[in-house]
Amino acid sequence: MVSKEEIENVAKLMRIELDDHTVHIDRVQKMIEYFDILDKACVGSEEIDVQEKSITKLREDKHIPYDEKLIEALKNYKKTYVRAPKMV
Repeated sequence: MVSKEEIENVAKLMRIELDDHTVHIDRVQKMIEYFDILDKACVGSEEIDVQEKSITKLREDKHIPYDEKLIEALKNYKKTYVRAPKMV
């Protein structure tokens, strides 16, 4: 079980102010229960298929020079910064 003091300590370390700790206690407890389910899944005996390639079959790296300034080629470049998409 996760205690109120543990949630407060983690919030303090992360520099987050929390008003209601009970909501977070329930959420953290659900995450811990889910991790317990994953631990019991027993996937250690599963085989993982790996494709191995010889180093001779890999492509050769080639340097292709770019003559223009790359930052000026960006479509959202605004002289002193690059405009990023809005975060939703």
